[in-house]
Amino acid sequence: MIRPTPTRFLVLAASALLATALRTDIPEDTLPEVLPDEIPFGLPAELGEGRASDAIVALGRRLFFDPILSADRTVACASCHDPAFGFADPRPKSIGVGGRETLRHAPTLFNRALGETFLWDGRAATLEDQVLLPIEEEREMNLSLEEAVARLRVEYAEGFEAAFGADASAERLADALAAFVRRLLRGDSPLDHFRAGEIDALTPAQRGGMWFFESRGGCWRCHVGANFTDEEFHNTGIGVVDGMPEEARFAITGDEADRGRFKTPTLRGIGETAPYMHDGGLATLEEVVEFYREGGHANSHLDEVLRPLEMSDEEAANLAAFLRTL
Repeated sequence: MIRPTPTRFLVLAASALLATALRTDIPEDTLPEVLPDEIPFGLPAELGEGRASDAIVALGRRLFFDPILSADRTVACASCHDPAFGFADPRPKSIGVGGRETLRHAPTLFNRALGETFLWDGRAATLEDQVLLPIEEEREMNLSLEEAVARLRVEYAEGFEAAFGADASAERLADALAAFVRRLLRGDSPLDHFRAGEIDALTPAQRGGMWFFESRGGCWRCHVGANFTDEEFHNTGIGVVDGMPEEARFAITGDEADRGRFKTPTLRGIGETAPYMHDGGLATLEEVVEFYREGGHANSHLDEVLRPLEMSDEEAANLAAFLRTL
């Protein structure tokens, strides 16, 4: 158990005061005061089973928007996952402490309760594993978990007692943050209502995009199910330089077949989460559609499902319009 000495307490308190002046560009919590408890239409009802208590979710929510978890207290989880942009980052790469740029684009957090692996390369097996990694990552928050827990035991003692009946710990920190992220659900889209029989929920152009998505486009091969992702890893050619793909999933598994493979992201809320891909290199949905229209970027490990698509300009516009319905 980490107990702050009087000297350590003064240092932590002084650091907290200094941080007030350093806090910049941290998004506000604009979510409803009470997060909806019901599962959005179109998502699996079992998402409501075994949920953490409201007190734990509320603690995770406070921590998500608080820069206390970064070394210089200038970066919060919300700095890279902004609710105004679908809990993604409108920048291709996020900016961590000291102005350092992250390696990859921060994707949306919507529906991570449905996730099977986490991060673009799948290095985290659970959401609890994932939420702790940015804290210690030097390009992001650059704070040891030991120091994070020490701060929380000074500044969040009442919050952890109320939520867990115990002191802060790395495990409880992970539980709180993960519990909050699991409440970030996105469904009840025009497509969900169309599939339920409300034909007018989609315009003719959007319906045309849906037919292409589900037939000739083959988009459904990777973007499948209630969350529009197979949770698998694919090499689309993003990040290829001179025909050589990034290590990607290979860095985790050591399997040569995984070179260049990144996880399929959800399409839920995609109209709000530009830019796109793991490097944030495509600025608009129209650019994404054109990328797949050309069959991705050639490389020795390109996924076998990738091929140039016969698509008219009207079909391309319809597909982008359909994606925005999600």
